[in-house]
Amino acid sequence: MAYSAKVMDHFQNPRNVGKIEDASGVGEVGNAKCGDIMKIYLKIENDVIVDVKFNTFGCASAIATSSMATELIKGKPVSEALTLTNKAVVEALDGLPPVKIHCSVLAEEAVKAAIKDYYDRNGIEYDAELFGESGCSNCCHCD
Repeated sequence: MAYSAKVMDHFQNPRNVGKIEDASGVGEVGNAKCGDIMKIYLKIENDVIVDVKFNTFGCASAIATSSMATELIKGKPVSEALTLTNKAVVEALDGLPPVKIHCSVLAEEAVKAAIKDYYDRNGIEYDAELFGESGCSNCCHCD
């Protein structure tokens, strides 16, 4: 399985690893079939993500997609971070093997779960359809 140089860089030198103790929102998603678990922590001030950290248990693709997702949303307004797609994560990493696309879906879902947690903690109304079910039951090859 061939990985791009960007995937390898984000796997070997992940950005934003860690935990934010006083996080504004925390999202955790996982897939029992492939064993990947991602946890994203957001620090939000004035509706902007001023800090983001992650902890991921999983393969190189899971770690790389978590790292890239945090890079893509750091410093962005929450509304912009909410539009992050797994496709954008894959493109920013110069691609992923087809059997690893589910990792990018988990990264997208972890970001959305953290934003939903932020909304819930702060009583912010939102459209429930923006937040789907966790897992990759329709997208991956981990069956």
